[in-house]
Amino acid sequence: MTALPEPVSLTRTYDFVGIGLGPFNLGLACLTEPIDALDGVFLESKPDFEWHAGMFLEGAHLQTPFMSDLVTLADPTSPYSFLNYLKEKGRLYSFYIRENFYPLRVEYDDYCRWAAGRLSSVRFNTTVSAVTYEDELYVVRTAAGDEFRARHLVLGTGTPPYVPEACQDLGGDFIHNSRYVQHKAELQKKESITLVGSGQSAAEIYYDLLSEIDVHGYRLNWVTRSARFFPLEYTKLTLEMTSPEYIDYFRELPEQTRYRLTAEQKGLFKGIDGDLVDEIFDLLYQKNIGGPVPTRLLTNSALTSARYADGSYTLGFRQEEQEKDYALESQGLILATGYRYAEPEFLAPVKDRLRYDSQGNFDVARNYAVDTTGRGVFLQNAAVHTHSITSPDLGMGAYRNSSIIRELLGSEYYPVEKTIAFQEFAV
Repeated sequence: MTALPEPVSLTRTYDFVGIGLGPFNLGLACLTEPIDALDGVFLESKPDFEWHAGMFLEGAHLQTPFMSDLVTLADPTSPYSFLNYLKEKGRLYSFYIRENFYPLRVEYDDYCRWAAGRLSSVRFNTTVSAVTYEDELYVVRTAAGDEFRARHLVLGTGTPPYVPEACQDLGGDFIHNSRYVQHKAELQKKESITLVGSGQSAAEIYYDLLSEIDVHGYRLNWVTRSARFFPLEYTKLTLEMTSPEYIDYFRELPEQTRYRLTAEQKGLFKGIDGDLVDEIFDLLYQKNIGGPVPTRLLTNSALTSARYADGSYTLGFRQEEQEKDYALESQGLILATGYRYAEPEFLAPVKDRLRYDSQGNFDVARNYAVDTTGRGVFLQNAAVHTHSITSPDLGMGAYRNSSIIRELLGSEYYPVEKTIAFQEFAV
């Protein structure tokens, strides 16, 4: 059943406006739908929900279990749970027999689309152009000329694809990994392909291209500045770092220490699934039985320059341990260089109401607020520098939304856990 959005009212005052509809704001929409005391609306510029569609490789799955869905860890009885989605789709028993806790990526996207279609508070095809503050209310203006007035904002615009400085304004048809599936066929027509990056997405793409290398006959390079192809650390005591206690600990560290740890902890949430690392090695071994495979894996190599001419890229790298420069020629280029938060331009009129740290990033409070009042504007998934690895973790989305709902209501609707870890992080 698809819920129809309510008509826009120019005089209506909402409790909050959610801007952007990724998994985290979608989870907030699901969790606030049954709360009569909260009146909110969610605005999304895209025509429908979309989550990393360019990485729907066959068999690709989440790196977190199904319980990290939109609602379960806040409300296991919610009708918007992943298990209820499976039941309505007639696939619950198949999922049970599969005995694998990790949903397929395409399956998770379909689940989110299913949830979004049941909500009355979601408005697609709605692009926010500016936010102002008038008469103690936030006024959200859209490109179509509509206005939404609210007491609070929840920012969920996500993290756009990051293109390294060396590739800014670079010509040709290079792609970010977020568009890989749509451009795979064209890439495989080239004589050579270079993949830059070493996270889960890079590993999935490398395995996918390596699987068909003998069919298409291209040369394949995989280059990363990391010292090695780091597996995602997924041991249980490490997973306790996605906890309220670790947020409390991390928040109290000096700002300089937090930024240092942010860089050091990337392997805790940006590493490669360990099984996939082994599968890549096994595939290399298998294909090399018939002779050397035209592929290279290069670590410790930072991309320093890029030039495009005559249908080919010249990529300059610095081998950082050897302190040596070298170059690769490649017709195809894929940047699996991740995502970085960019503050939306529509916030410019209310910039004086927002808090920033010494690095120019949002100073995100413990309750996820970023405004000077401490409870007016809330931020989703852009706070690794203040909330550590819990910020992008799907499993902590329901916890964060429970906390935001508590702030919006002034009372606790969904229980907000305070302690879940066995270990102590502070002394």
